Amino acid sequence: QLQLVESGGGLVHPGGALRLSCAASGDLLGLYAIGWFRQAPGKEREAVSCISSNGGGSNYADSVKGRFTVSRDNAKNTVYLQMNSLNPEDTSVYYCAAAVPRLGNVCYDYDYEYEYWGQGTQVTVSP
Repeated sequence: QLQLVESGGGLVHPGGALRLSCAASGDLLGLYAIGWFRQAPGKEREAVSCISSNGGGSNYADSVKGRFTVSRDNAKNTVYLQMNSLNPEDTSVYYCAAAVPRLGNVCYDYDYEYEYWGQGTQVTVSP
């Protein structure tokens, strides 16, 4: 069974950058579309970005477009989320999730599409 582990979170000043990793075990990550989600205290979980199984397709929330970049290295069984120009509104627990795609080059913006989830990594953006 696929297992996902996020890492790379931490405390960063506004304007700073972090790179999150989502490492998979138990199966080939290249079989799955991957989504990144985040949830701040008292708020609903929201989609941040996603990437198709072969990396050919991706999508971003409007709030992170131009600042975040999703990528994957299937040979390393890892997906990345590069986050630049961070601001306090980006403070959240970030989760990666995996879905078996119904079509080849797609990923999904809704959390109910995803079957496997990591435990999350905290990102805090503060002066």
